[in-house]
Amino acid sequence: MKEFSHIPVMLEECMQYLDVKDGGVYYDGTVGGAGHSYEILRRNPTGRLFATDLDDDAILAADGRLSVFKGRYEIYKSDYKDFEKVFEEAGVKSLDGALLDFGVSSFQLDTEERGFSYMKPNAPLDMRMDRGQPLTAEIILNEYPQNEIFKILKDYGEEKFASLIAANVCKAREKKRLTTCGELVEIIENSIPKKFQQNGPAARKSFQAIRIAVNGELKGLYDCVVSLTRRLKKGGRIVILTFHSLEDRIVKQAFRYLETDCICDKNLPVCVCGKVKEVEVLTKRPVVADVKEMMINSRSKCAKLRAAEKIV
Repeated sequence: MKEFSHIPVMLEECMQYLDVKDGGVYYDGTVGGAGHSYEILRRNPTGRLFATDLDDDAILAADGRLSVFKGRYEIYKSDYKDFEKVFEEAGVKSLDGALLDFGVSSFQLDTEERGFSYMKPNAPLDMRMDRGQPLTAEIILNEYPQNEIFKILKDYGEEKFASLIAANVCKAREKKRLTTCGELVEIIENSIPKKFQQNGPAARKSFQAIRIAVNGELKGLYDCVVSLTRRLKKGGRIVILTFHSLEDRIVKQAFRYLETDCICDKNLPVCVCGKVKEVEVLTKRPVVADVKEMMINSRSKCAKLRAAEKIV
């Protein structure tokens, strides 16, 4: 297996907003290649880190990279949304900081058999973060009804030509089962007028949408952000990196709710909900990578960072 590579996006900005304190307990919900985790442990020489990931290759790579901090970290194969189970098993009560990075790693994109990239025509239609799960992109494209494929492309990819792409996918699969990324790219490119293919690869939005559907990336995200933030100690911080507008919108809404002091009907004379302001949002607007980083790491171009501090 080739080396798992992933350049951590906005590393310094993440550390700045996380404000890592020595002796603290931190959680990296999407450990990937452990770029962020390594820096958390380096800046926290007597503290601990708990991490999760669904990708076996990522876990293996992260464990190798973090081995210099042996005894101060634990990595679990788990969806970050199941952090409550992980914390219970690990005996974690509260956190000094939490980090979620929703980016797909360079390794995942560049490894052909993973099927994440529209740049690899012979790659299988897979797109699973956890290769132990049964649902793949191939199953969605060959077995889901046309209206469900349309909804995935429209809702998760914000694809203007979702209807036509979905119809053409269903026509193509009547002749033969779709099995490769190249077949899907061809269908997409034939569905979108050439004049609308000038702003980057035509298949990008559709591949993003299908990947989100395969891995259930948006399901439960709002509740997870709220619940995870509530596990922070007073003064603890959460930092979240998103890579498309749907994720960013959900994180923004979750932070807005946590920052709200009362959610009662404004016509009521007094508050009866008991909701208090729980966080101070540290990023009124999302932080983006600087030009230098964008030139070095193209995958940072669409990244947005949001952070909040627990105040109760």
